[in-house]
Amino acid sequence: MKDLSSYAALYAGSLMDDVLPFWLKNSPDKEYGGYFTCLDREGRVFDTDKFVWLQARQVWTFSMLWNQLEKKQEWLDCALHGARFLEKSGRDAKGDWYFSLTREGKPIVQPYNIFSDCFATMAFAQLYKATNDKGYCDIAADTFHRILTRAENPKGQYSKAFPGTRPLRSFSLPMILSNLVLEIEHILEPRLVEQTIAGGISTVMDTFYQPASGLILESVNPDGSFSDTFEGRLVNPGHVLEAMWFMMDLAERRNDMALISKALEISFNALEYGWDKEHGGIFYFLDIKGHPPQQLEWDQKLWWVHAEAIVCMLKGYRHTGDARCLYWFERLHDYTWERFRDAEKGEWFGYLNRQGEVLLPLKGGKWKGCFHVPRALYQGWKTLELILEKEDRSIKAY
Repeated sequence: MKDLSSYAALYAGSLMDDVLPFWLKNSPDKEYGGYFTCLDREGRVFDTDKFVWLQARQVWTFSMLWNQLEKKQEWLDCALHGARFLEKSGRDAKGDWYFSLTREGKPIVQPYNIFSDCFATMAFAQLYKATNDKGYCDIAADTFHRILTRAENPKGQYSKAFPGTRPLRSFSLPMILSNLVLEIEHILEPRLVEQTIAGGISTVMDTFYQPASGLILESVNPDGSFSDTFEGRLVNPGHVLEAMWFMMDLAERRNDMALISKALEISFNALEYGWDKEHGGIFYFLDIKGHPPQQLEWDQKLWWVHAEAIVCMLKGYRHTGDARCLYWFERLHDYTWERFRDAEKGEWFGYLNRQGEVLLPLKGGKWKGCFHVPRALYQGWKTLELILEKEDRSIKAY
């Protein structure tokens, strides 16, 4: 295995010299504001529609880096560029965030998807931290409270489900709230922070966790019981791994090693279960009973799944020193750097087929934007530095 310091240098260099310059150069719409996210392999724009959750994610990315890494003016300018567009065009009259807009900012798709709201909250809370502009704080706080009121029925009038027939609970929102609450802690009342953290841990680690399989399901019945349906049998290994590093962050805040240990064991289960033994990489979707999944893209290999898995293993190793984390980290790193990273044109490919060949040469689109790759590189870099500092202290103490 390589020395961990070489991985830290690689992640730092990839973030600073490759990924961020790619988005800074190609993404900002200098005429109408906001960002282009539909970028081909070369970084050329192939569609001008603007997806609100990706706009917000990019605002968050550059605000976070300004706050946590370096006060580079081009980063703050980029964040403000997107925030102004969102502030002007992103919400309906009630304050809910649209799913997509035209290039000019006219609504295309109604605010059916609460994840636009989640990432808008993250974005404006980080931008408030960067600028101390109370207007951004108000947007973030108002949006978060609206999320809480919609949590039991996130899609509301836009839901396609017939009321009462199969009222399943979805894993996605409690998972995201478990991370979001730490992102916006500085704008919330302490009691609400603690309530949200407690609720997130309980829901993720008890309601959706299935002790028999050691895995987490995407949907369960309202009482947490198993639903033997397409939706109820669905496992998304990438969601499990991303959620488990969220749990580790919450556990670190609480100094709860038992929670870290449980999160790590679930992570190992997800990797063992989700890893393609024939071609390598992590499957996108699986059926817990081994039936054919409903999703036709089930066997694709996606960028964000592997990026989040890398972060999960590094955080697990930092907290526990478990050698299995290093084994999986190296395996994931090698697959990801060989298959997803575009050494010739920059940034990462998003979608591979089962064999690991590039399925779509795009660098961004409706679902892939400036978020998972830079966040994972930043998290990986900084977690590796913490591991190295800990090892250095141990050597000196010895």
